[in-house]
Amino acid sequence: MDIRCRKTTCAHNDRFTCKAKEILIGSKVVCQTFESDPNKKPPDTSKKLFEKTPEFAPQRDSKALCIFCKADCLFNHNGKCVSNGITLNAIKEKPFCISFLKK
Repeated sequence: MDIRCRKTTCAHNDRFTCKAKEILIGSKVVCQTFESDPNKKPPDTSKKLFEKTPEFAPQRDSKALCIFCKADCLFNHNGKCVSNGITLNAIKEKPFCISFLKK
């Protein structure tokens, strides 16, 4: 499972990969595991968008991570995410699961 997070100010984010022990996606499709780190500043990837590729951490194995889900999503199976991968977006204050598909 590919787990990508664009919320670079999160304490669990390591180069666009979530390093939390577990992830909880709430009923409003927001990552409840998100913890803001005041020492992390969002990188300005638009400055050198076509000059330098952003650095990504290696992909995590889904066996090492449990993803709980409370959303009314197609991939929610008895409270666990069964998607092939999830991506969390950095729009607004909270990270939203953009892999969400309504049942």
